[in-house]
Amino acid sequence: MRTRSATRQDTRDTSATRSDSSKDTVVGTLKAAGSALGQLVGGFGTAALALGLLVLLAVTAVTAPLGVGLLAAPVGVRALHALAGRERERLARWGPEVIAGSPPPTRLRLALTDPTTRRELRWLVRHGTLGFGLGLLGLWLPLAAFRDTLFPLVWPLAPTYVTSTSLGFGTAHSWPEALSVSLLGVAWIAIILGLGPGMARLQARPGRLLLAAGPDTDLSLRVAELTATRAAALDAHAIELRRIERALHDGTQNRLVTVTVLLGAARRQVARDPAHADEILERAQSAAEQALAELRSVSRGILPPVLSDRGLAGALTGLAAECAVPCRTDVDAPERCAVSVEATAYFVVAEALTNIAKHSGAGQAAVTVRSRGGRLHLRVEDDGRGGADEDRGSGLTGIRRRVAAHDGTLRVTSPPGGPTTLDVDLPCGS
Repeated sequence: MRTRSATRQDTRDTSATRSDSSKDTVVGTLKAAGSALGQLVGGFGTAALALGLLVLLAVTAVTAPLGVGLLAAPVGVRALHALAGRERERLARWGPEVIAGSPPPTRLRLALTDPTTRRELRWLVRHGTLGFGLGLLGLWLPLAAFRDTLFPLVWPLAPTYVTSTSLGFGTAHSWPEALSVSLLGVAWIAIILGLGPGMARLQARPGRLLLAAGPDTDLSLRVAELTATRAAALDAHAIELRRIERALHDGTQNRLVTVTVLLGAARRQVARDPAHADEILERAQSAAEQALAELRSVSRGILPPVLSDRGLAGALTGLAAECAVPCRTDVDAPERCAVSVEATAYFVVAEALTNIAKHSGAGQAAVTVRSRGGRLHLRVEDDGRGGADEDRGSGLTGIRRRVAAHDGTLRVTSPPGGPTTLDVDLPCGS
């Protein structure tokens, strides 16, 4: 029978697990809301430019019969292409890269019939209206939440004619009325936490749909991209074969040669000195066990069996447990991906955690995996010193090659002083 102390210990462990889970949920919600506000504010900048350009193009269209608009139209077309390029760069900082089609023309007659220019015009209308409104909300909501939540602290000092709410109506004449204003501030905070990420996605959707290369655009860039991806995949495959060959030649083969030599020596010693022969056989057995261990290590490097036994979630949990830096995992991947994709995700996390342990000086790390809509999204974060650079042999080049082999994307954010974040997006495959 279990003792009461053991039962109490289990209860405490369960409570601690729930507390950690709740803390992770709160931290994740706050990070998502902060990221969403950053996206909305950044989108507000391009949306304001889009609204101004939309007005300019409307004036150009109206004055075209007078000849003035025809002179200004090429300038407007070039500004449209430049603004669309700036929006693609902004979207790439917050998610997968938006691949543009072939360079659109700037001559007015060709631009009017160009499919890329027409898609950019449709984006301009949506981003200059809906995107501008959502960006304005992204600016106003945190200010309103701050103002209304702290209103009771400044109410005694505020003039009597000042409205009590950020909506511009109502005045507070008593403490209960002033305190009720703070409830409105709490409501603004709830809107930011609950609706902020959705608003950011809604603001970015027109750009991701309309600024990417469409089905009616020139496929030459896509062909060039796939050619480069195939070359990267072949390079990654060649590097992997060389690694396996080197591991077998320098490790396992040498062990097996040692076993053969020791067995020959033991065979010669059996008749002359059986005790010495037994010692040699013991050394041969030890060398054989080491060779077997190295073979297992090489086979795990090709395709870890833990993926088949425990799935991606269990495999990543095992990696996190073996990491020298305390690492938290959060895997929500109900959709199983192709074996090669899961193996790539496993090796990406393994290489990233190795880099964190060797170079980052981090106190903790986190691995987050989500599988949605046929895509596998992977994020590895640490609170280290940052400054990760692919050109300095940090292992990021190998990760990028593995990801590119599946036509995926890798985005590294590592400012000096940290933190470092690796975002990987992979197709689940079939």
